[in-house]
Amino acid sequence: MKRLYTAAVNSLRGIRCGLRREAALREELIALAAAVPLAVPMAPTWTWYVAMIAALLAVLSVEMLNTAIEKLADHTTEGRHPEIGIIKDYGSAAVFFMLCVAVLIWIAAVILRLGRF
Repeated sequence: MKRLYTAAVNSLRGIRCGLRREAALREELIALAAAVPLAVPMAPTWTWYVAMIAALLAVLSVEMLNTAIEKLADHTTEGRHPEIGIIKDYGSAAVFFMLCVAVLIWIAAVILRLGRF
């Protein structure tokens, strides 16, 4: 039980630090907060609702991992390094792909809800 409590405290600290320091995380959390009520009438079923919200949570997760990679790279490398730049670009691409997945899920849900699927 203590390990679970410690893990929760560490996770909340990471979320708090990320929100304080990273604009992208703040924007994505605002989008999630807006999406939770907006998805209710848009989702064809409750399983679609769960998938729509889960996709946005996955975007936040990938963004947090990308941020961790970028911060670690900045911490370990002085100045600009071309290989580190490429590694950061990989992380950014991962966020982009997850955003595409989330958008596709939301579009599919709306099309299905409108009966055009």
